[in-house]
Amino acid sequence: MSTQNITEQAPTIQHTILRAEGFSCPSCVSKIDKQLRRLDGVKDVQVHFASSRIEIDHDPRLSTDALVAAVAKAGYRAAPAAF
Repeated sequence: MSTQNITEQAPTIQHTILRAEGFSCPSCVSKIDKQLRRLDGVKDVQVHFASSRIEIDHDPRLSTDALVAAVAKAGYRAAPAAF
């Protein structure tokens, strides 16, 4: 009788930071948050109004382009942050 060792790996989470343009009021935060959370694979979103910074924890299979597109759907431009 053989025994199989099954190692289950914890899912990897990727942390992506975007810089957005066009924030004019705090309601921008909820619009962006809502659009990003609609994407399958997004685990957490933090939108920082004062710095126009968006932090997303997500499944690595979800591309940065998809995240940027979701922000665009909310009505704002975004790009990956260098820091």
